[in-house]
Amino acid sequence: MASVSVVIPTLNEAKNLPWVLRRMPSYVDEVVIVDGRSEDNTIEVAKALRSDVVVVQERRKGKGVAVRSGFAASSGDIIVMLDADGSMDPQEIGWFVSPLQHDYDFVKGSRYVTGGGSEDLTRLRNVGNRALTGLANVVLHSNYSDLCYGYIAFRRECLEVLELESDGFEIETELIVRAARAGLRIAEVPSIELDRISGASNLQTFRDGWRVLGTMARECTMWEAPTAGARPEALRRVKYAYANVRFPRTPTDPQSVLTVVGGA
Repeated sequence: MASVSVVIPTLNEAKNLPWVLRRMPSYVDEVVIVDGRSEDNTIEVAKALRSDVVVVQERRKGKGVAVRSGFAASSGDIIVMLDADGSMDPQEIGWFVSPLQHDYDFVKGSRYVTGGGSEDLTRLRNVGNRALTGLANVVLHSNYSDLCYGYIAFRRECLEVLELESDGFEIETELIVRAARAGLRIAEVPSIELDRISGASNLQTFRDGWRVLGTMARECTMWEAPTAGARPEALRRVKYAYANVRFPRTPTDPQSVLTVVGGA
């Protein structure tokens, strides 16, 4: 039976973690907190709420660095990535892992497909995200509805194929672009982005928008997928490896609303 690891980067999230960890579904086997030099009691709160939490103390800066460290420290067959600020509801994890039990390798959340939405998307961010998504679709010959959203799940086998390198917020773009170029079977499922519970986001619209654009340009021109655009044979072999359904499909069966956006 497939195991599930959830990787959560944190930076001064002591006030937000209680909501996030208390809403973690019971079928999640492992929670990996990657803490980036928090000055509050983030780690203590995490350990108090979940005694088996895996804590990685990452001294280097950047969300990408934290995410890659968390992936390396995790042990699950399925890896889920979400934020610690309360903007991504852990109760939606079932939407993400269910397609991975079938013929999908990589699942990403979308605020724009039916059933998705956002309480936090400003007009400026909305325009920028739509523009970047449209550009990505033209370049990648894909059908993404939402590029700049980091609620993602994938099979562990994908890590070797994706060869992640980014250090900052552009890690989300790198994941999505490389998944498409590597020929992974990709699906989008609806997700509702909530308002951050407490504190200020480290995301800066213009700075990080330019970094996303630069990452997309670099990835589309320089990175060569190990699989040369064809779905890896290793992933073909695990097509039904996770077919034993044990993840609740809540609040709606994601198989009825997922959108296939790429892959052979």
